[in-house]
Amino acid sequence: MFSEELKKYNWEDITGKIGLKTEEDVKLALSKRHLDIDDFMALISPAAQPFLEEMAQRSRLITLQRFGKTMSMYIPMYITNSCTNACVYCGFNRHNRFERVILTPEQIEEECKAIKNLAPFDNLLIVTGENPYAAGTPYIEKALQICRRYFNNLTIEVMPLSEEDYYRLTKAGLYGVVCFQETYNRENYKKYHPSGMKSDFEWRVNGFDRMGAAGVHKIGMGVLIGLEDWRTDVTMMALHLQYLRKKYWKTRYSVNFPRMRPSEGGFQPNVVMTDRELAQLIFAFRLFDNDVDISISTRETPYFRRHMAGLGVTSMSAGSKTEPGGYKTYPQALEQFSVSDERTPEEVAAELRSLGYEPVWKDWFNN
Repeated sequence: MFSEELKKYNWEDITGKIGLKTEEDVKLALSKRHLDIDDFMALISPAAQPFLEEMAQRSRLITLQRFGKTMSMYIPMYITNSCTNACVYCGFNRHNRFERVILTPEQIEEECKAIKNLAPFDNLLIVTGENPYAAGTPYIEKALQICRRYFNNLTIEVMPLSEEDYYRLTKAGLYGVVCFQETYNRENYKKYHPSGMKSDFEWRVNGFDRMGAAGVHKIGMGVLIGLEDWRTDVTMMALHLQYLRKKYWKTRYSVNFPRMRPSEGGFQPNVVMTDRELAQLIFAFRLFDNDVDISISTRETPYFRRHMAGLGVTSMSAGSKTEPGGYKTYPQALEQFSVSDERTPEEVAAELRSLGYEPVWKDWFNN
């Protein structure tokens, strides 16, 4: 399990190594075709800032070679904001007083129909709060069975499950799982997740092993930018991805780097990442792992998403609602976070076409 592998690395040591990287280290990394973790640390370090244009061009070339001039389109569907966790940064925190919503099977079907009326999406991300009692595996399984009638590619972002439950859900049409570790800082993890299932660091970080062992086709990873030093966190994440690729080599992988947005709890980020730094991270990850799918959500502005298209990013959400039932049933329910790109899916698609990229609504690897 990765929790044991992670013990080999010290948070402060990694932070220190990144801070000591020089322009010569960056030049050496950029001279290589295959990068190791030290090269990755150089490319995300402050020393790499003067090389951003060179990194962008290399990232663009690799992305074009591996993915062509395409952009995979997906849309999230929140089906419940019921949650037993008390994450200090999340609007779904169980201590926040608002009406909790758990969509019925009929309401889930209405949401599917509403999304299909927006655009020809075939990639659906089903999102829930973490409530194993009221919205556990049987509820998720039923949702998958309903959504399968409308979408071919179903991914879930839910509480970490057992290997047996992941396998069970693959039989109900599950293709991929997205899970955000939030932070790999084991010492401070409990501070942000004081209670609930999510407070168990080992259970969460080892969930990716359980996904791989269960035969999940695609695994999505991410850290929440704003909790701890982002450079150290993404280095730990890169190590985790490297580990998973070796152990579950048949699986496809994606990464996402969500920057914290305002939430109902009013938690303010401890770390602020600039647009240039996020661009630097995207380029570095593309150079480190040429084949990983890099996703960017509507958390980011239209301006930033436009400029990242083709420079490393390979999938985008559009028309997103982050409240359960937001497309049809409960358009005024509490959202998990505020979106920055409020354009319609067709507006996003039209812009991509104007840039010479083809929006792809269907994941052909799954059909």
